[in-house]
Parts: sequence; C-alpha cells; structure tokens
Amino acid sequence: MIKKRIKQLKSQFKKFGIDGYIIPKNDEFFSEYASKDRLRSISNFTGSAGYAVILKKKNYLFVDGRYTLQASMESGKQFKITKYEKILNCKLFKNLILGVDPKLFTSHLLLNSFKKFNKIKEIEKNLIDTINNKYSVKSKPFFSLPENIAGESHLSKIKKVSNYLKKNKKKILFVSAPENVAWLLNIRGFDNPNSPIPNCRLLINDKNKIYLIAEFKNLKKLVKEKKIKKQQIIEPKNLKIFSDKFKNKKILIDKKSCSIFYENLFKKNNKIYKNEDPIYFLKSIKNKQEIDNMINSHILDGVALSKFLYWIQKVNKNKITEFDAQNKLENFRKKNKNYLFPSFNTIAGTGSNGAIVHYRASKKRTKIINKKDIFLCDSGGQYRYGTTDVTRTICFSKPKNYIKKIFTNVLKGHIAVVTTNLSKYSNGKLIDPLARKFLKLKGLDYEHGTGHGVGFFLNVHEGPQAISKFNNIKIHEGMILSNEPGYYKKGKFGIRIENLVYVKKIKKKLMFENLTLAPIEKSLIDYKQLNKKEKEYLFRYHLDVYLKISKFLTKPEKKWLASFI
Repeated sequence: MIKKRIKQLKSQFKKFGIDGYIIPKNDEFFSEYASKDRLRSISNFTGSAGYAVILKKKNYLFVDGRYTLQASMESGKQFKITKYEKILNCKLFKNLILGVDPKLFTSHLLLNSFKKFNKIKEIEKNLIDTINNKYSVKSKPFFSLPENIAGESHLSKIKKVSNYLKKNKKKILFVSAPENVAWLLNIRGFDNPNSPIPNCRLLINDKNKIYLIAEFKNLKKLVKEKKIKKQQIIEPKNLKIFSDKFKNKKILIDKKSCSIFYENLFKKNNKIYKNEDPIYFLKSIKNKQEIDNMINSHILDGVALSKFLYWIQKVNKNKITEFDAQNKLENFRKKNKNYLFPSFNTIAGTGSNGAIVHYRASKKRTKIINKKDIFLCDSGGQYRYGTTDVTRTICFSKPKNYIKKIFTNVLKGHIAVVTTNLSKYSNGKLIDPLARKFLKLKGLDYEHGTGHGVGFFLNVHEGPQAISKFNNIKIHEGMILSNEPGYYKKGKFGIRIENLVYVKKIKKKLMFENLTLAPIEKSLIDYKQLNKKEKEYLFRYHLDVYLKISKFLTKPEKKWLASFI
C-alpha cells in the first residue's frame, strides 16, 4: 500500500515540474497530534514528529532520537531513516526543485533546512490528498472556560497582548497557533485527538480589538454567551478579502506556526515582522487557579494510575498484552467523571519494546507482557480541568543487578532535577546535565530531552520552556514541566521515571514541586546507591502520595501503597 502511494506521488512530479516533494507531520494548524496525518499516510510512520522527502529515485524520513528504532520498523523498507539534525542546511540532495504545500511550512523552517541547497516550489494543492483524500475532518463547536477555572478574564489577557504590541511598536499580531487563541479567549474545543484545541486563528491589534478566524457554525455558543460578537468573526474563506483592507501596517507573525501561505497573505501590502508569538510565554506562566486545577487533576490521575499499578502487579494473574494493559489503565481513568480522553497515545512497552522511546502498541501489533521483563508505561489524561503525563517502569520479578543500578542512576537524576536550586540553575540547559550526571559516570545517556513544558487543559507538550541541552528560556514561577530522565538498551529494555512539576516560590526561593502522585517501583531501586538526602526525598514523596490519594483506595490498595513509605 505504501509503495503504491509513493509511486502515485512520484507520477505527479512531471506535471508540477518538481524533482521531489516534502511531507511534514503537522497539519495546517501545526498541531503536534494532527488530525490530518499525511506523513503516516505516505510512510507508515506513526511518531509525533518527522519529515518525509520523496525524490525520483530515493526517499528520506527525518526523525529525532526518540524515533529512530520505531521509524526503521515502520518505514525502513521504503525510506532511508535519517537523523533530524541533518535537516539543518540539508545537503543530502542538491540543486533540486522540491514541492511543498505552503499551508504546512513556515518560511523559517525551509530557509534553515531544505532551501539552503535546493529550490522550493509552492503547490497549493496538497499532493498527498490527491492520493489518499480521507482528510475531510469536521470541526466541532467551541466552548468557554469559566473565569473561575481560567483564573483570568479573556479581556484582561487581550489587554496584556495589546500592551505588548504598543510597547514593541507593532500594530497587529496574527495568532496562528490555535492553542494560543484558546488561552487568550478562554475557549476550548475538540479538533485535536489528544488536546481540547479549537482550530482557529486570530488577529489582535494594539487597541484591544480582535477578529476570530473560524467557521461561524462553531461559534454560535460563544456569540450567545457574548464572548465574541458576530462582527468580530471572519470565516476562513473570507480572510483574503479582509486582509486586503490592511495597508502599511506593522504585522507581527509567529515564525514557528505562521505558514508561508498566511505570511504571503499579510505581507502583500504590509510590513511583516517575524518573532515568537508573545502568547507562548504568557501562557507558560500558570496562575493560582490553573495550578490548583492541575493539582486536583493529578490527584484524580494518581488514583487511577495507582489502582492500575496495584492491579497489574498484585491482582492480575492472566497473561496480558501491552495493548490489554494500556486499555486497563484507560478504564481506570474513565471511572472518573472528570476524565475526557488521553493527552497522548499511551506508550506501553515490555522488554525490548520499552527501548523504543515512543513505542505504541495496537491490537495487531502487541506483545504479551513477560513477567521476567520490565514494563515501561508512559501515559496521560485530559481532565476537567487539567493535563497529566506520567511514566512508570514496572517490575514483576527479581530484577538483575545491572538493571537495578541503571534504574537507580535514572532515579538519582530524576531527584536531582526536582530538588534543583532554581536560583543557580535558572534554565533547562543548566538543569539538563544534572539529570544525566549519574548515568554519564557509567558511560550511559539517553537521546531525548529531560523535560518539556506542559499546558493547562491544553497541549501536553507546550513551550517555550523545556529541560534540554538547548533550551535557554528562564524558568519562572508558575511554569509546569516534565521531569523524565531514562535509559534505553536496544533490543532489551527501557527505563523512564516521569513526573510533572510546577515552579513554586518557597521562602523567596523558586523550587520545583511535584504534581504527579504515583509510587516509584521500589524493587528496582538499589538503596546502597542513594545518599541520605535522596532517601529522605523518596520517603517524603511516597508519604505525600499516600496522604493525598489513599482515601480513594480500597483497603488492600492502601496497604500496598503504604509499603512504599
């Protein structure tokens, strides 16, 4: 099927005068979990990030370190699997004319990658859709977040952004990322498979005036609630006519999410400035109400996960598959009325599958969980109102000593991150080495970042902050991040320990505070490797877990959870 689609795509090259075609993972809204997964359609690759380049005689699939194994398994027969970093100033192929859909690419990305040694030709008709046109995804009505949930009115947020424009002497901001529109207007939707995102865009000027770019049929409830007026709505099909009215305006666009298509639309009669949408930073700092809601969501999630951990280790006596296990965990979450859906596709990998960083089991592709192997389970949920993401590595029998030593070094890195002095280590680039230190002393490491930013009842992966080798964004009070060091032995096992943390001011000092509430596998810990402070941290963490979630557990579950203290 994939081979046939690639052939059909190549058959169109002559018609459009191109030597190749580039297919990204993202859709036109640059969503991480796209509803229109054209990359999977042409490559069979199911990971959350990547680019395919189909040439006349060769095909490339660019993926990062999380996905190299997975990409080889899913797409290796038809593609040369290539590391992500080779996209920068890409010279694997030269002097070619490469076709792109202008709605799926930013000029910033192309300028720094494929455009360096090749010519880019914009083709408004998406060539993948001509082969596999199954992407008529219907948008659903948007809904409002009450102010007591959002913690700040949309009018207050609009004023902040308008003031930013005044201060920076810009007239208009084009908000191209739907999650930023959602934050600004305190609205949500169901246009994304894993996030409560309403697919829309927005224009805001320096005088607090806004125009929402979306289908009117999805906004009737917002109009009724007086969240927005009819005259503030622009149907996407009418945006070109509306934008033609702009003359000589200074318009700010986001270099990471404003496509070439929209850039061309606004620069026709205006001066364009490319920067990062200021809403990303404003959104990253959660207010007290958002933090409180996230804390409550993690109590609910901690109960579901702890019940699952107890069930899979102490109750279940049957042979079950990875797919069975992830469904069982989902069922525990579904028992809570505030649970909506997963915040990403669950990663449930036993033994060698645990070494595939973003492995995904399915009904057709799954392994029976071997009690002699360790089992990695990374999952999360969207709740009313909060977003969770947690990884636990589970053991069913006495582990080998070398696995315990590695797990303990991962744990030591995890503890080093959560107990970081944020006055000294004030950004992700400075924190990241602390997580890797103990593994590196043994000549070990992991290819992914140590942590990502997290949204409030939005995307589970959300910047600009992150804990990685490259992130220089200063950590501020109210930011939420993941803390997830790991280690992966190809063909053998995977280890990861992940909690979400938020930044809290304690006695005028910024510190990380755990959100995630679930026990960490004690049979995998070599306590001789832990120092006094690490042992104290582990005791306090498990005591906190017990105090916050035990009242929701059965007597046997309580007794089991108490054994971690």
